[in-house]
Order: sequence, then structure tokens, then C-alpha cells
Amino acid sequence: MDKNLSGEDNDDIDWDTEDELEIQEIQDTVFSSCTDLRTTGQHVVCCDVEASSSSVPFRSKFIQQFVVMGFPEESIAKAIEQNGENSDLVLDSLLTFKALDDSPEEQPSVSPPLEPSISSDDSASEYNKIVLDNVYEDDSWSSDSDNYINTVKQCYLNDEGSSLSEKEKMLLFLGNMGYPAEEASIAMDRCGPKASLPELVDFICAAQMSRAEDPYLLEDVKPNLKDILNDCGGYKKRKMYNELCKRKKQREISVEEPIRLPKPMIGFGIPTESVPRMVQRILPEKIIGPPYFYYENVALAPKGVWDTIKRHLYEIEPEFVDSKYFSATARKRGYLHNLPIENRFPLFPLPPRTIHEALPLSKRWWPSWDTRSKLNCLQTAIGSARLTDKIRKAVEKYDGEPPMEIQKYVLYHCKKWNLVWVGRNKVAPLEPDEVEMLLGFPKNHTRGGGISRTDRYKSLGNSFQVDTVAYHLSVLRDLFPNGINVLSLFSGIGGAEVALYRLGVPLNNVVSVEKSEVNRNIVRSWWEQTNQRGNLIHFDDVQLLSRDRLKKLIESVGGFDLVIGGSPCNNLAGSNRVSRDGLEGKESSLFFDYVRILDDVKSIMSRHR
Repeated sequence: MDKNLSGEDNDDIDWDTEDELEIQEIQDTVFSSCTDLRTTGQHVVCCDVEASSSSVPFRSKFIQQFVVMGFPEESIAKAIEQNGENSDLVLDSLLTFKALDDSPEEQPSVSPPLEPSISSDDSASEYNKIVLDNVYEDDSWSSDSDNYINTVKQCYLNDEGSSLSEKEKMLLFLGNMGYPAEEASIAMDRCGPKASLPELVDFICAAQMSRAEDPYLLEDVKPNLKDILNDCGGYKKRKMYNELCKRKKQREISVEEPIRLPKPMIGFGIPTESVPRMVQRILPEKIIGPPYFYYENVALAPKGVWDTIKRHLYEIEPEFVDSKYFSATARKRGYLHNLPIENRFPLFPLPPRTIHEALPLSKRWWPSWDTRSKLNCLQTAIGSARLTDKIRKAVEKYDGEPPMEIQKYVLYHCKKWNLVWVGRNKVAPLEPDEVEMLLGFPKNHTRGGGISRTDRYKSLGNSFQVDTVAYHLSVLRDLFPNGINVLSLFSGIGGAEVALYRLGVPLNNVVSVEKSEVNRNIVRSWWEQTNQRGNLIHFDDVQLLSRDRLKKLIESVGGFDLVIGGSPCNNLAGSNRVSRDGLEGKESSLFFDYVRILDDVKSIMSRHR
């Protein structure tokens, strides 16, 4: 193994992929309403309404009834201080707090944690300014809310937060919930200075509903920018509580311990090993030989997912591989197949294995404190121009190396969004053609034909890493010297087809099943540009590929030699914090169509023989 690869697993930097985001709990540094935001050092920013659990008997029956519901004691104490021991009002306040904590729309962009070792108040204030700016990146805020929030932010940045009045704190809280500042102010004037948060929210909601019923007032109504508490009244809030409980249960499923992955993640071997690993595996006799199958999905799926996949695919052990051993970018995936594992070979020429090899022009501008040698898993989205501009402003203020807090802030976002250095103090997201190169696709593979940059990133982010897959498929070249018939399910932008073509395996017939018209056009264009002599047949939905249709296809092309594909990982990936429902999810449940189609193909072909 070369030097660059041999030390990777002992690297101090944790190269998290999109699949690991659910596992890694990064503490937000942004302040949340009525909650302390502190560092353990000298600099303290505070935004809390004094509340202590000591104000009520420890674990009293009144508190215990809310603890059993799953509310934290700190929130219960705050709710009791605001409303007294009134069960309905306390529950309303707790639901409000929980809605803010749980609502995905309200979660600010995650930032790296503030460290206790802050060298000076100036550097700490600068870092807090960056973090606070991130909280309010959403362009959908109204101008009134912006003006008020910016004023309050300045108070905090000038260490004046502790002097805010109760009214100002409540206005800030309501502003964070998305209510326009003027509406919040009117509600506080009408309801009185001692009004609780639920009373203020009910007042604002009632006013909005009243205006909504008057068509002549709609022009003057400012939209409720954060649709968190649109349902007003105690009954609807309790209805919302049931939904929160359901969402909590889903999250408990999603954060279950994932499968224990091998380390290093090299599957049954990689081409850079100096001494090949001795791997033995025993396949059930009924699945040895063609038709071969090859299935791919994210390695760090929720616990139990790969056990289910194995159970439906003949109890074969998955081959877990990280594409960082084949390229300059990480991509942790599991591959389950019945292909031979001897006499594999990689694609030549070997692709670049480090960032500087892949992007040599970036080396000139790369700061010494950014020690990345590999890129993170390439996603379907990229960092925004606003983010890269904030990073530039944060770094360029310092002649030499920026403080450690700034470095951590910058590195966090560089890793998360795969930002690279393109100039002095300038970072930028990868260009689509750079992503194509890193994933092993030919230049301009996804370019042209009316395809937007957004669609290019999305299509590439969901694709195979061609060099990794080609290494596994390389055994087919000697098995099918006269060409191969492929059933490509969820074929995306044709990663499997490109891999086989680059390996020198003739493509006689390819039945490609892909829902996205954009992706189908990309595959069709590549097929024509590479002068393929075989037949390309497109279908747009695996669920419509019935047994009768498969029978006709098999009779037409003479059977399939390989059934390949990776069903959607939408409900499996760690970056999905909303609907990570495993194989029961709407998208990822399509895995069972892969199993159904594979079984039908094997059954039909065995009868033909």
C-alpha cells in the first residue's frame, strides 16, 4: 500500500461522510432562545431567562408527569417559572419549546463547537459573530425581523446581552420563531407584560387567522416566515404533541447503532495492497454463476438494514469498501454480489489518489493548517456563495494563520461541503467537471443537452464511483469476451455501463431502468458518443417491470448475464434527519423491487435452460 493510503486510518482528522452525519453529534454553537450559550473559558454570551429546577421540589409528582412525557427537566423548570403549577399552561410552553428544538425547518446550520481555549475576547467575539451570522442566513426573514434581530445580535456581540430586558428577550424569542417583530410587539402590548409565551403565540395566531378570513386585508399581511406554530389553541397543540412523539420515535430508530464496519474498509481486497488478503467465502450453490448480480447502497445505514438486505439476497456477506482507496474522495458503500473475487484488476490509468494530485492548481493556495489529503463523500448539493464569502472574510483579517477557532470553523465547512482553495483566502465548491473526474466519469459526461448545474450535481452525487465498481466487475471481462447483456436497475447516469465499457467488456444489450429523464438523456448521449454497437433499451420505473415484461425481454435479448443496481438511499443516508426510515421509507423500499426483479430473472432463465 502506498504511503498516502497506509496512514489514513490513523489520521487525526475524522473524515466523516454524508453517511456518518447521523452518527456524529456535533454540538451547535448557535444560541437558542431561553437557553444558555456558554463557553467554559472567560468569554460568556448569555441569553437565558433565569430558571432553576431548584424552584420546585426535585422530581415532584408535578414535574414527574412531564418527565415521563419525555421533556427535559430544565425546560420543565422554565415552563413552571413562567406559568406556575398550571398543567395546561406548562404543557403549552413545553410543546412550544419542543417545537423549536425538533422542527427541521428551525434547525440552524450546524457549526463546529466553540472551544474553551479562547485566546482573547476579540477573537471570541469575532468567532461568535460568524456563528451568529450563520443562524440568520435564511433569506426568507422579513425586513422588520431582520432589523430587530440584527440589533439584538449587536447587543450580544458587545457583551450587553445580560442587560436585555424581559420584553426584549421575549421579542427575540418570538423573532426566532418566525413572527414579525411588529406583530410580536403588538401582542406584548395587548396581552400585558406578564403574558406567557403560549398566550402571546395564541394572540398572534388569532390575529393572523382573523386577517386571513378578510380578503381585503390579505395584501397587508406579512407571511409567517417559520411555519412552526400555525396551529393555534390547546387542542391543536396537543395534536402537534402526538406528531412530535411520532417524530421522536422515528429519530430513535434512525440513530440506532449502525453495522460494525471493517477497518480499513477495503472489502475483499484493493489493488494497492502489497500482499493480497486471503479471503474465503462460500456462496450457496444455487446462486453460483450467471446470472450474476451486484447490489450497492450506503454502508452506514441504520442498524438492521444490511441484515435485511443480506436475508433477501441469499445471506451473502456484503463487501464494504471506501472509495478513498481508489480515488481522492471518500465514499463508504456496501456491495453485495455473487461475482468471483479472484483475478480482479483496476482500471488504467490509475486515478489520482490525493486532492493535490487531482486538483494540482489548488496546491499553491492551500494553507498549511488545512491538512486534508482526501475529499469527503461527494453530495448532491454544494456550499453556497454566501458561505464561501463568509469564510473569505473570516480568514483574510489575519496576516498569518487565523486563530484556532477560525481554523476549526473553516475546516468544518470545508469538510462538510468539499470546499477547495482556489485563491488567497478563497475557497469554492468543486465544479461539476471536477466531480465527474473524481467519480471516474469521462469529461463532460453530464454536461450539455439543457442540463442545469443543479441537476449535474444531483445526478453525480447519486452515482457509482466508477473505479471502485470497475474493480469488482473486472472479473467479467474474461467470462464474457463476446459481450454481455445487462439489466441495469436504478441506473442513474450509467456508472455500471461506463465501468464495463472502460474495462473492455462489449455491451451487447443493456436494459436501463431509471426514473429521472435527465439521467436517461445522459446515458443515451454517452451511448451515442461512444459508438456503442449494442442495443440500449430504456424503462422509467422498476415498479412497472412486471414478470411478464421481464419474460418478453429475456426472450428478446436472450437472457441477462448481470443484474446490477443500487436502490435509492434517501431513507438510509445519515444526512437525512427527517425521514431516515430505513428500508420502510418511501424511496429506499424500492430495494424490494430489486429483489423481486432479480428473483424473476433467475426463475425465468432457469426454466428456459
